[in-house]
Order: sequence, then C-alpha cells, then structure tokens
Amino acid sequence: MVTELRERKRLRAELESVMVRRGLRSTSQRRLILDRLFEIGEHFTADDLIADVRQADASVGSATVYRTLRMLVESGLLEEHHFSDHEGTRFELHVGDKHHDHIICMTCGKIREFEEPLIEQLQERVAEQLGFTLESHTHQLYGYCADCAVAPAKSRGAKG
Repeated sequence: MVTELRERKRLRAELESVMVRRGLRSTSQRRLILDRLFEIGEHFTADDLIADVRQADASVGSATVYRTLRMLVESGLLEEHHFSDHEGTRFELHVGDKHHDHIICMTCGKIREFEEPLIEQLQERVAEQLGFTLESHTHQLYGYCADCAVAPAKSRGAKG
C-alpha cells in the first residue's frame, strides 16, 4: 500500500510537470481523470475511463478525457496497447521501468500480465544473432483462460 501511494504521488508529480511544460493548468477535471485512472487500474479503454469519470462528475466531456489520455501517452506516463482488432485501444499506467508481457483470453478478453526471464533472454539472443540491439518490444500471447477453456469449443465460434 505504501508503494502504491508513493507511485501515485510520483505519477501525479510527473503529470503536473508535463502540464507545466505544456502550459496547461491543473484543473479539477484533469485531477479527477487521474484519480479515476488510478482506481480503474490496468488495461482500460477510453470508454471505460469516460464512464467512470462521468459517474463522479457528469460535466466532464469526452474530449477532455481523450486530450488527457493523449497527453499522458505522449509524456510516457501511460502506455497504449492494441491487443487485437476487436478490442480497440487499451491503456495502462507506466509504473517505473518494470517490463512485463501480456496473455489475453480470446473469449472473455481477460488480460494477465507476466514476467518470464527466459523469454527475455531468448529475445536478446535472437536479436544478437540477427545483428540487432533491442530497444523495446511487446509480447502478447493469445489463448483461453481457465474459465473459458472449459466452455465447449463450439461456443467460442470463429475466435478459436
């Protein structure tokens, strides 16, 4: 809990710094968006955030949320993900330099994060063999979570 509070303070300070550099005011609506973003957690859509923010303050417009999301992505405080064509863009807070990968259920859309040092080592080896120096990567695995895997394959339709 202490680490989470410290991380929130760090991200809030970084956001304030980004807004000052861009000549933007720290408005109550932007602060609300950031607060709700922390509460939603990871892998949310813009629509998820808009709905959540509007529950707290119905006067916050979609454009304000979209502009704030864009500013957070451009500043590196928020990561933008495109997990598959049908899911649209998802966002997650960029917390430190800790890298993780994703595994996504093709039925319910559940997203789990994981870290696997062996995968990281193999990527480095492949890059080296091909004469590349890795700067970044995304690794996404698709399959069926335990709940959806027990469902008959027929109910998964064309997704399987």
